[in-house]
Amino acid sequence: MDGKDNEHSGFFRGFLIGSLLGVLAGVLFAPKPGKELRSELKQKGGEVFDEAKHFYSEARSKANVILEDARHRAEDLIKEANRQLSEARQKAKEVLKSAEKKSDESGRVAKEAKEEEKKEKPEEMQTGV
Repeated sequence: MDGKDNEHSGFFRGFLIGSLLGVLAGVLFAPKPGKELRSELKQKGGEVFDEAKHFYSEARSKANVILEDARHRAEDLIKEANRQLSEARQKAKEVLKSAEKKSDESGRVAKEAKEEEKKEKPEEMQTGV
């Protein structure tokens, strides 16, 4: 964004300098008496200054609108990212709980199978006799 600001700033400076030089050249090359020349210089200078103030004011208001829009978009993006992060955390918790249940169930089934195996083997087989 700094590049665009520099471009606009450079344009604005060039616009002002060009305007002033144009007014001065036009007034100085015109054959008029000193009092009339000073009066016209003052008038043209005021016009250029008013144009510059208007241009600056317009550019500033447009920049403010753009910045405000950017802020709103950034806030919306942050809210959306937080919402998605919250959903991802919730899903991760659900997956973890499901995995824990399955693990507990597997352990229980393995324990039951081991106990069944002990019941099915004769006493001699268990003692090694």
